[in-house]
Amino acid sequence: MMQAFPDKPEISAEEVQAALDTAVSQVSSNLADFTYRCQNHSSVNGWYPPCENNQWTCGFWPGEVWLSFEHTHKDIFKQAGLVLAESFLGRIINKVEVDHHDMGFLYCPSCVSAWMLTGSENARKAALLAADQLMSRFQPVGAFIQAWGALGAPDNYRYIIDCLLNLPLLYWASEQTGSRKYAETALSHIKTCLRYSIREDGSTYHTVFMDPHTGLMSRGATCQGYHDDSNWARGQAWAVYGTALSYRYTRNPEYLKAFHRVTEFYLNRLPEDLVPYWDMIFMSGGSEPRDSSSASIVACGLLEMAKLAPIEEAKTYESLARQMLKSLADHYSIKDARLSNGLVAHGTYSKKSPYNTCTPEGVDECVSWGDYFYMEALTRLHKPQWKPYW
Repeated sequence: MMQAFPDKPEISAEEVQAALDTAVSQVSSNLADFTYRCQNHSSVNGWYPPCENNQWTCGFWPGEVWLSFEHTHKDIFKQAGLVLAESFLGRIINKVEVDHHDMGFLYCPSCVSAWMLTGSENARKAALLAADQLMSRFQPVGAFIQAWGALGAPDNYRYIIDCLLNLPLLYWASEQTGSRKYAETALSHIKTCLRYSIREDGSTYHTVFMDPHTGLMSRGATCQGYHDDSNWARGQAWAVYGTALSYRYTRNPEYLKAFHRVTEFYLNRLPEDLVPYWDMIFMSGGSEPRDSSSASIVACGLLEMAKLAPIEEAKTYESLARQMLKSLADHYSIKDARLSNGLVAHGTYSKKSPYNTCTPEGVDECVSWGDYFYMEALTRLHKPQWKPYW
């Protein structure tokens, strides 16, 4: 059974309130720049530039807006969130940069949230259209959702670990429509993912290439990590939170076992302050950058599982999440709006190594999903009955 770190402090209720208040204040300050434009995937020298609604990350900023609305009940956040939801409806109707699997990342925090909190039928319509778009990426040969690229193209016949966070959109669509086809696709994908993506030691491949003829795994790769056999921190975090979410929807014990395996590996590879380096092959010292976003994602996964586990396990999961958030709030969060318009520093989007082909971008910066999941984790602690957008 997992144990909390015996010598690490936990964030208190008062500190959670203060951290959430600071984050909401920053979101409020950003509304002028990011209501009719979207927020870039990562900051540049600490500052997010605006962008068009065409990146895979654009859904996270609206998620911050809706979390701010839930925290304050201020109409200014509601109105901004609805403006953004309309943009996402236009995006899916006009098929603007949606030929990939990231529909959950785009539409759960932006539109499922808007529908849950306001009853917006346009937001619901947008999210259901996005679920249909995600369904169109499913490959029967191999039973997986293809990540990106031309459908069926041999060099892109693959899925990535990130897609576990897109599956909740399909579970939600089944609940909304009464059609099992969405959930059945999600179940087919996660079955394939758990078969091939998790290594024997509980670490994960970022990417699994599939054989388009046999439907079996061709090879595993860790394209955004240090090298194929290393352990990309954010991929490991997606596995932690993704298995917890699918377990919530299905109560499948196999997903619970997978959650334990990937979480144990993650916990055993953390440096002193509980915030991982961008790849978990690095554990201490050196000049490698951290990825604070992974800590926030894992905290959300732990808090999700805390709602589903027996009492003693739940206490451990919450303690671990509080320890991670204490470190993030104390040492990584932005406390001075004159220094950055982000929420959490020291994230890593895309780090080049001698063994990968990544474009260096968003290294040691604020990253949009990191800001969102930090706010979500704080919200989960501040409001235990909070209903997830996933």
